[in-house]
Amino acid sequence: MSRLTRILSVATVASIALAGQAFAHAHLKSSVPADKAAVASPSELDLTFTEELNLKFSGVTVTGPDKKGVKLGEGMLMDGDKVLMVPVSDKLAPGSYTVDWHVLSTDGHKTEGNFTFTVKP
Repeated sequence: MSRLTRILSVATVASIALAGQAFAHAHLKSSVPADKAAVASPSELDLTFTEELNLKFSGVTVTGPDKKGVKLGEGMLMDGDKVLMVPVSDKLAPGSYTVDWHVLSTDGHKTEGNFTFTVKP
């Protein structure tokens, strides 16, 4: 086997291994409300992930236009433990809201992120 062939083989194996690790995290696939959407006051937030979640170590916070936290209910997992549903306790006033989320997938990988939505007047 030539030296170039060995180098290419090692590079290919390393690329596949690293790509597999990158796909092993629970990434946010979609949300309701969607990122940057303008909606009526939602009664719940539905965050859909690419992998099953561990509810005990997953959560959501919402910050309103006044920079104060929004009161949320207890989150629960749905749809094969890939959807984190969090009830919104009160009607939201018009303005921009930021959703910060953190999750632990059942295989032990942590991910976090955020998105925004606007409540229409």
